[in-house]
Amino acid sequence: MSNASPSATPDTAATATRYWLRLLPLLAAVALATRLPSFLRPIWNPDEGFLATQARMLANGGVLYDTVVDRKPPLLPWAYQGLFALFGDGSLQPVRVLAIAAHLLTALAVVGIARRRWGNRAGAGAGVLYLLVSVGLAPEDAQAASFEVFMLPGTAGAFYFADRGRWALAGTCAALAALTKQTGGAVLLPVLWMMWRDRDRSDDPGRGGAHALLGFLVPIGMAALITGPGRFLFWTVTGSGSYASSMSGSWPTALARALGNAAILSAAAGALVAAIGHILLRRRAVADADLWLWLASSAVAVVVGFHFFGHYYLQLVPPLVLLGVDALHHLPRWQRPALFLTAVVAGVFVVWGLLHPTKELDHAEAVAQAVAERTDRQDTVLIWGMHPEDYWLADRQPASRYLTAGFLTNFSGGRGQHQVGKAHAVPGAWATFEQETRARRPALVVDDSRGAPYRPSELPALERMLDDHYERVGTVDGAVLYARKS
Repeated sequence: MSNASPSATPDTAATATRYWLRLLPLLAAVALATRLPSFLRPIWNPDEGFLATQARMLANGGVLYDTVVDRKPPLLPWAYQGLFALFGDGSLQPVRVLAIAAHLLTALAVVGIARRRWGNRAGAGAGVLYLLVSVGLAPEDAQAASFEVFMLPGTAGAFYFADRGRWALAGTCAALAALTKQTGGAVLLPVLWMMWRDRDRSDDPGRGGAHALLGFLVPIGMAALITGPGRFLFWTVTGSGSYASSMSGSWPTALARALGNAAILSAAAGALVAAIGHILLRRRAVADADLWLWLASSAVAVVVGFHFFGHYYLQLVPPLVLLGVDALHHLPRWQRPALFLTAVVAGVFVVWGLLHPTKELDHAEAVAQAVAERTDRQDTVLIWGMHPEDYWLADRQPASRYLTAGFLTNFSGGRGQHQVGKAHAVPGAWATFEQETRARRPALVVDDSRGAPYRPSELPALERMLDDHYERVGTVDGAVLYARKS
C-alpha cells in the first residue's frame, strides 16, 4: 500500500509547479556550494584518472572491453568521452559540472519521494539534507566525479518511479544505475518488494513485473550488443573474480577502513542518525519498510568485494536521508536543529576539501612532468603503478590496455601481499600485455610501485623486460624511470 497521504499530495498542478520552481534554485545553490572544492584540483583520485585516460584512448580509436578495458560498465567512460569531444580533453571541469547535475537529479528524486509521503516541507528538507550529507566523506571520495556519483540518479529514480507504480521506468532507472556501476542494480530489491507489496492493488500484477523486467533488460542488452556480449559479460561480471574475492590476510585493514568510513558518514549524518535511533527506541519500528530494504540492499552493495572505499558509501546516502526525514517528521521540534547541525557539519567537510593535502597529486604531477619531458607525444609509455592519472596529466598514450598494475597482479589498495601476483591476474592479461609491449616497446617505463607487493622484482617477466631493453635514467619522488636502450 502506498505511503502517500492526502495531505502530502499537492492540490493542483499550479501549486506543484510553484513548489518546484522555488525549490530548484535553492537545491542548485546548495549543490554548487558543497562541491566548490572539486573545481580546485585537476584530479581527485585514480578513478578520475582512469576514466580520463580511457576517454582519450576511446577518442583515438580504442575499443571498449577490447583495446580499452576496465572492470566497470560502459556508461561513465562514454560520458567522459562525450564531454571530452565537446569541451576538449585537457580539463575535468565539465565533468565536475555534470557531477553536480547528477547530485541535483538525485536530490530531486529524493524530494519527490519525501514530498509524496510526508508533504512539501519534508520534501524540501530531504533534498537539502541529501546534498549536505553526500559531501560528508573524505574529499577524494566526496568531491570526485566518480562512478557512485553518476550511479545515484539511477538508484533514486528507480525507487521514485517504483513508489508510483511506474514499473517500466523503475526498471530502466535501475538498469542505468547498474550500467554505471554494477552495484547500482541492488536497488532492484526494494523495487521488487514494492511491486509484491502492491500486488493486490493491481489488476494485472504480472504485467507490472514484465514491464520492470523489460525496462531493466533492454538497456543492459543494448549495452552488451554495442560492446560485444562476451566481452561485456567478462569485464563487468565474470572477469573480476579474484578482485572481488576473499580478503584473506587483509581483514584488519578492510575492517579498519569499513569502520572508519562508516564513522565519517555517520558524523556527517549525525542528526539524522540520532533522530532515527530515537524513533526506533520510542516506537520500536519505523513504518517505511521499503526504505529500510533500500538501505539494507545498499549496505550489501558497499560490502561486496570487501574493499570498503569511502566513495562506496555514497550509495547509502539517499535511503539514509529519507529514513532520517521520516524520523524528523515525527519529531517536529528536532527539524530545524537537525537541518542546522547537518549544514554546519557539511561546512566542515567543505573546508576539509579546500584544505586537503595535495601529496598524492603533487607526486602524480611530478611523475607526469618527467614523462612529458623525456618523451614525444607520439611515444607510448608504461607506468607500472596504480595511478593512471599520470598518463592523462602527461598527455601520453599508454603502452598497454591495462592502465594499472592491478589488472596484472590483482593488487588493490589495502589488500597487502595476499592474493597479489601474476597468478591472480585477470585471465589472459599477461599474454596480451607481453604481446603489446613486444609489438611496440614503450619509450619510457616508470616503476611507480614504490615498494608495493607488485614491484618488478616480484615479477620475473617484467624484470626481464626491463633488464633486456631498458636502462635506468633517473628517479622522481620515489618513482624510477627507465628509458629504452638505443
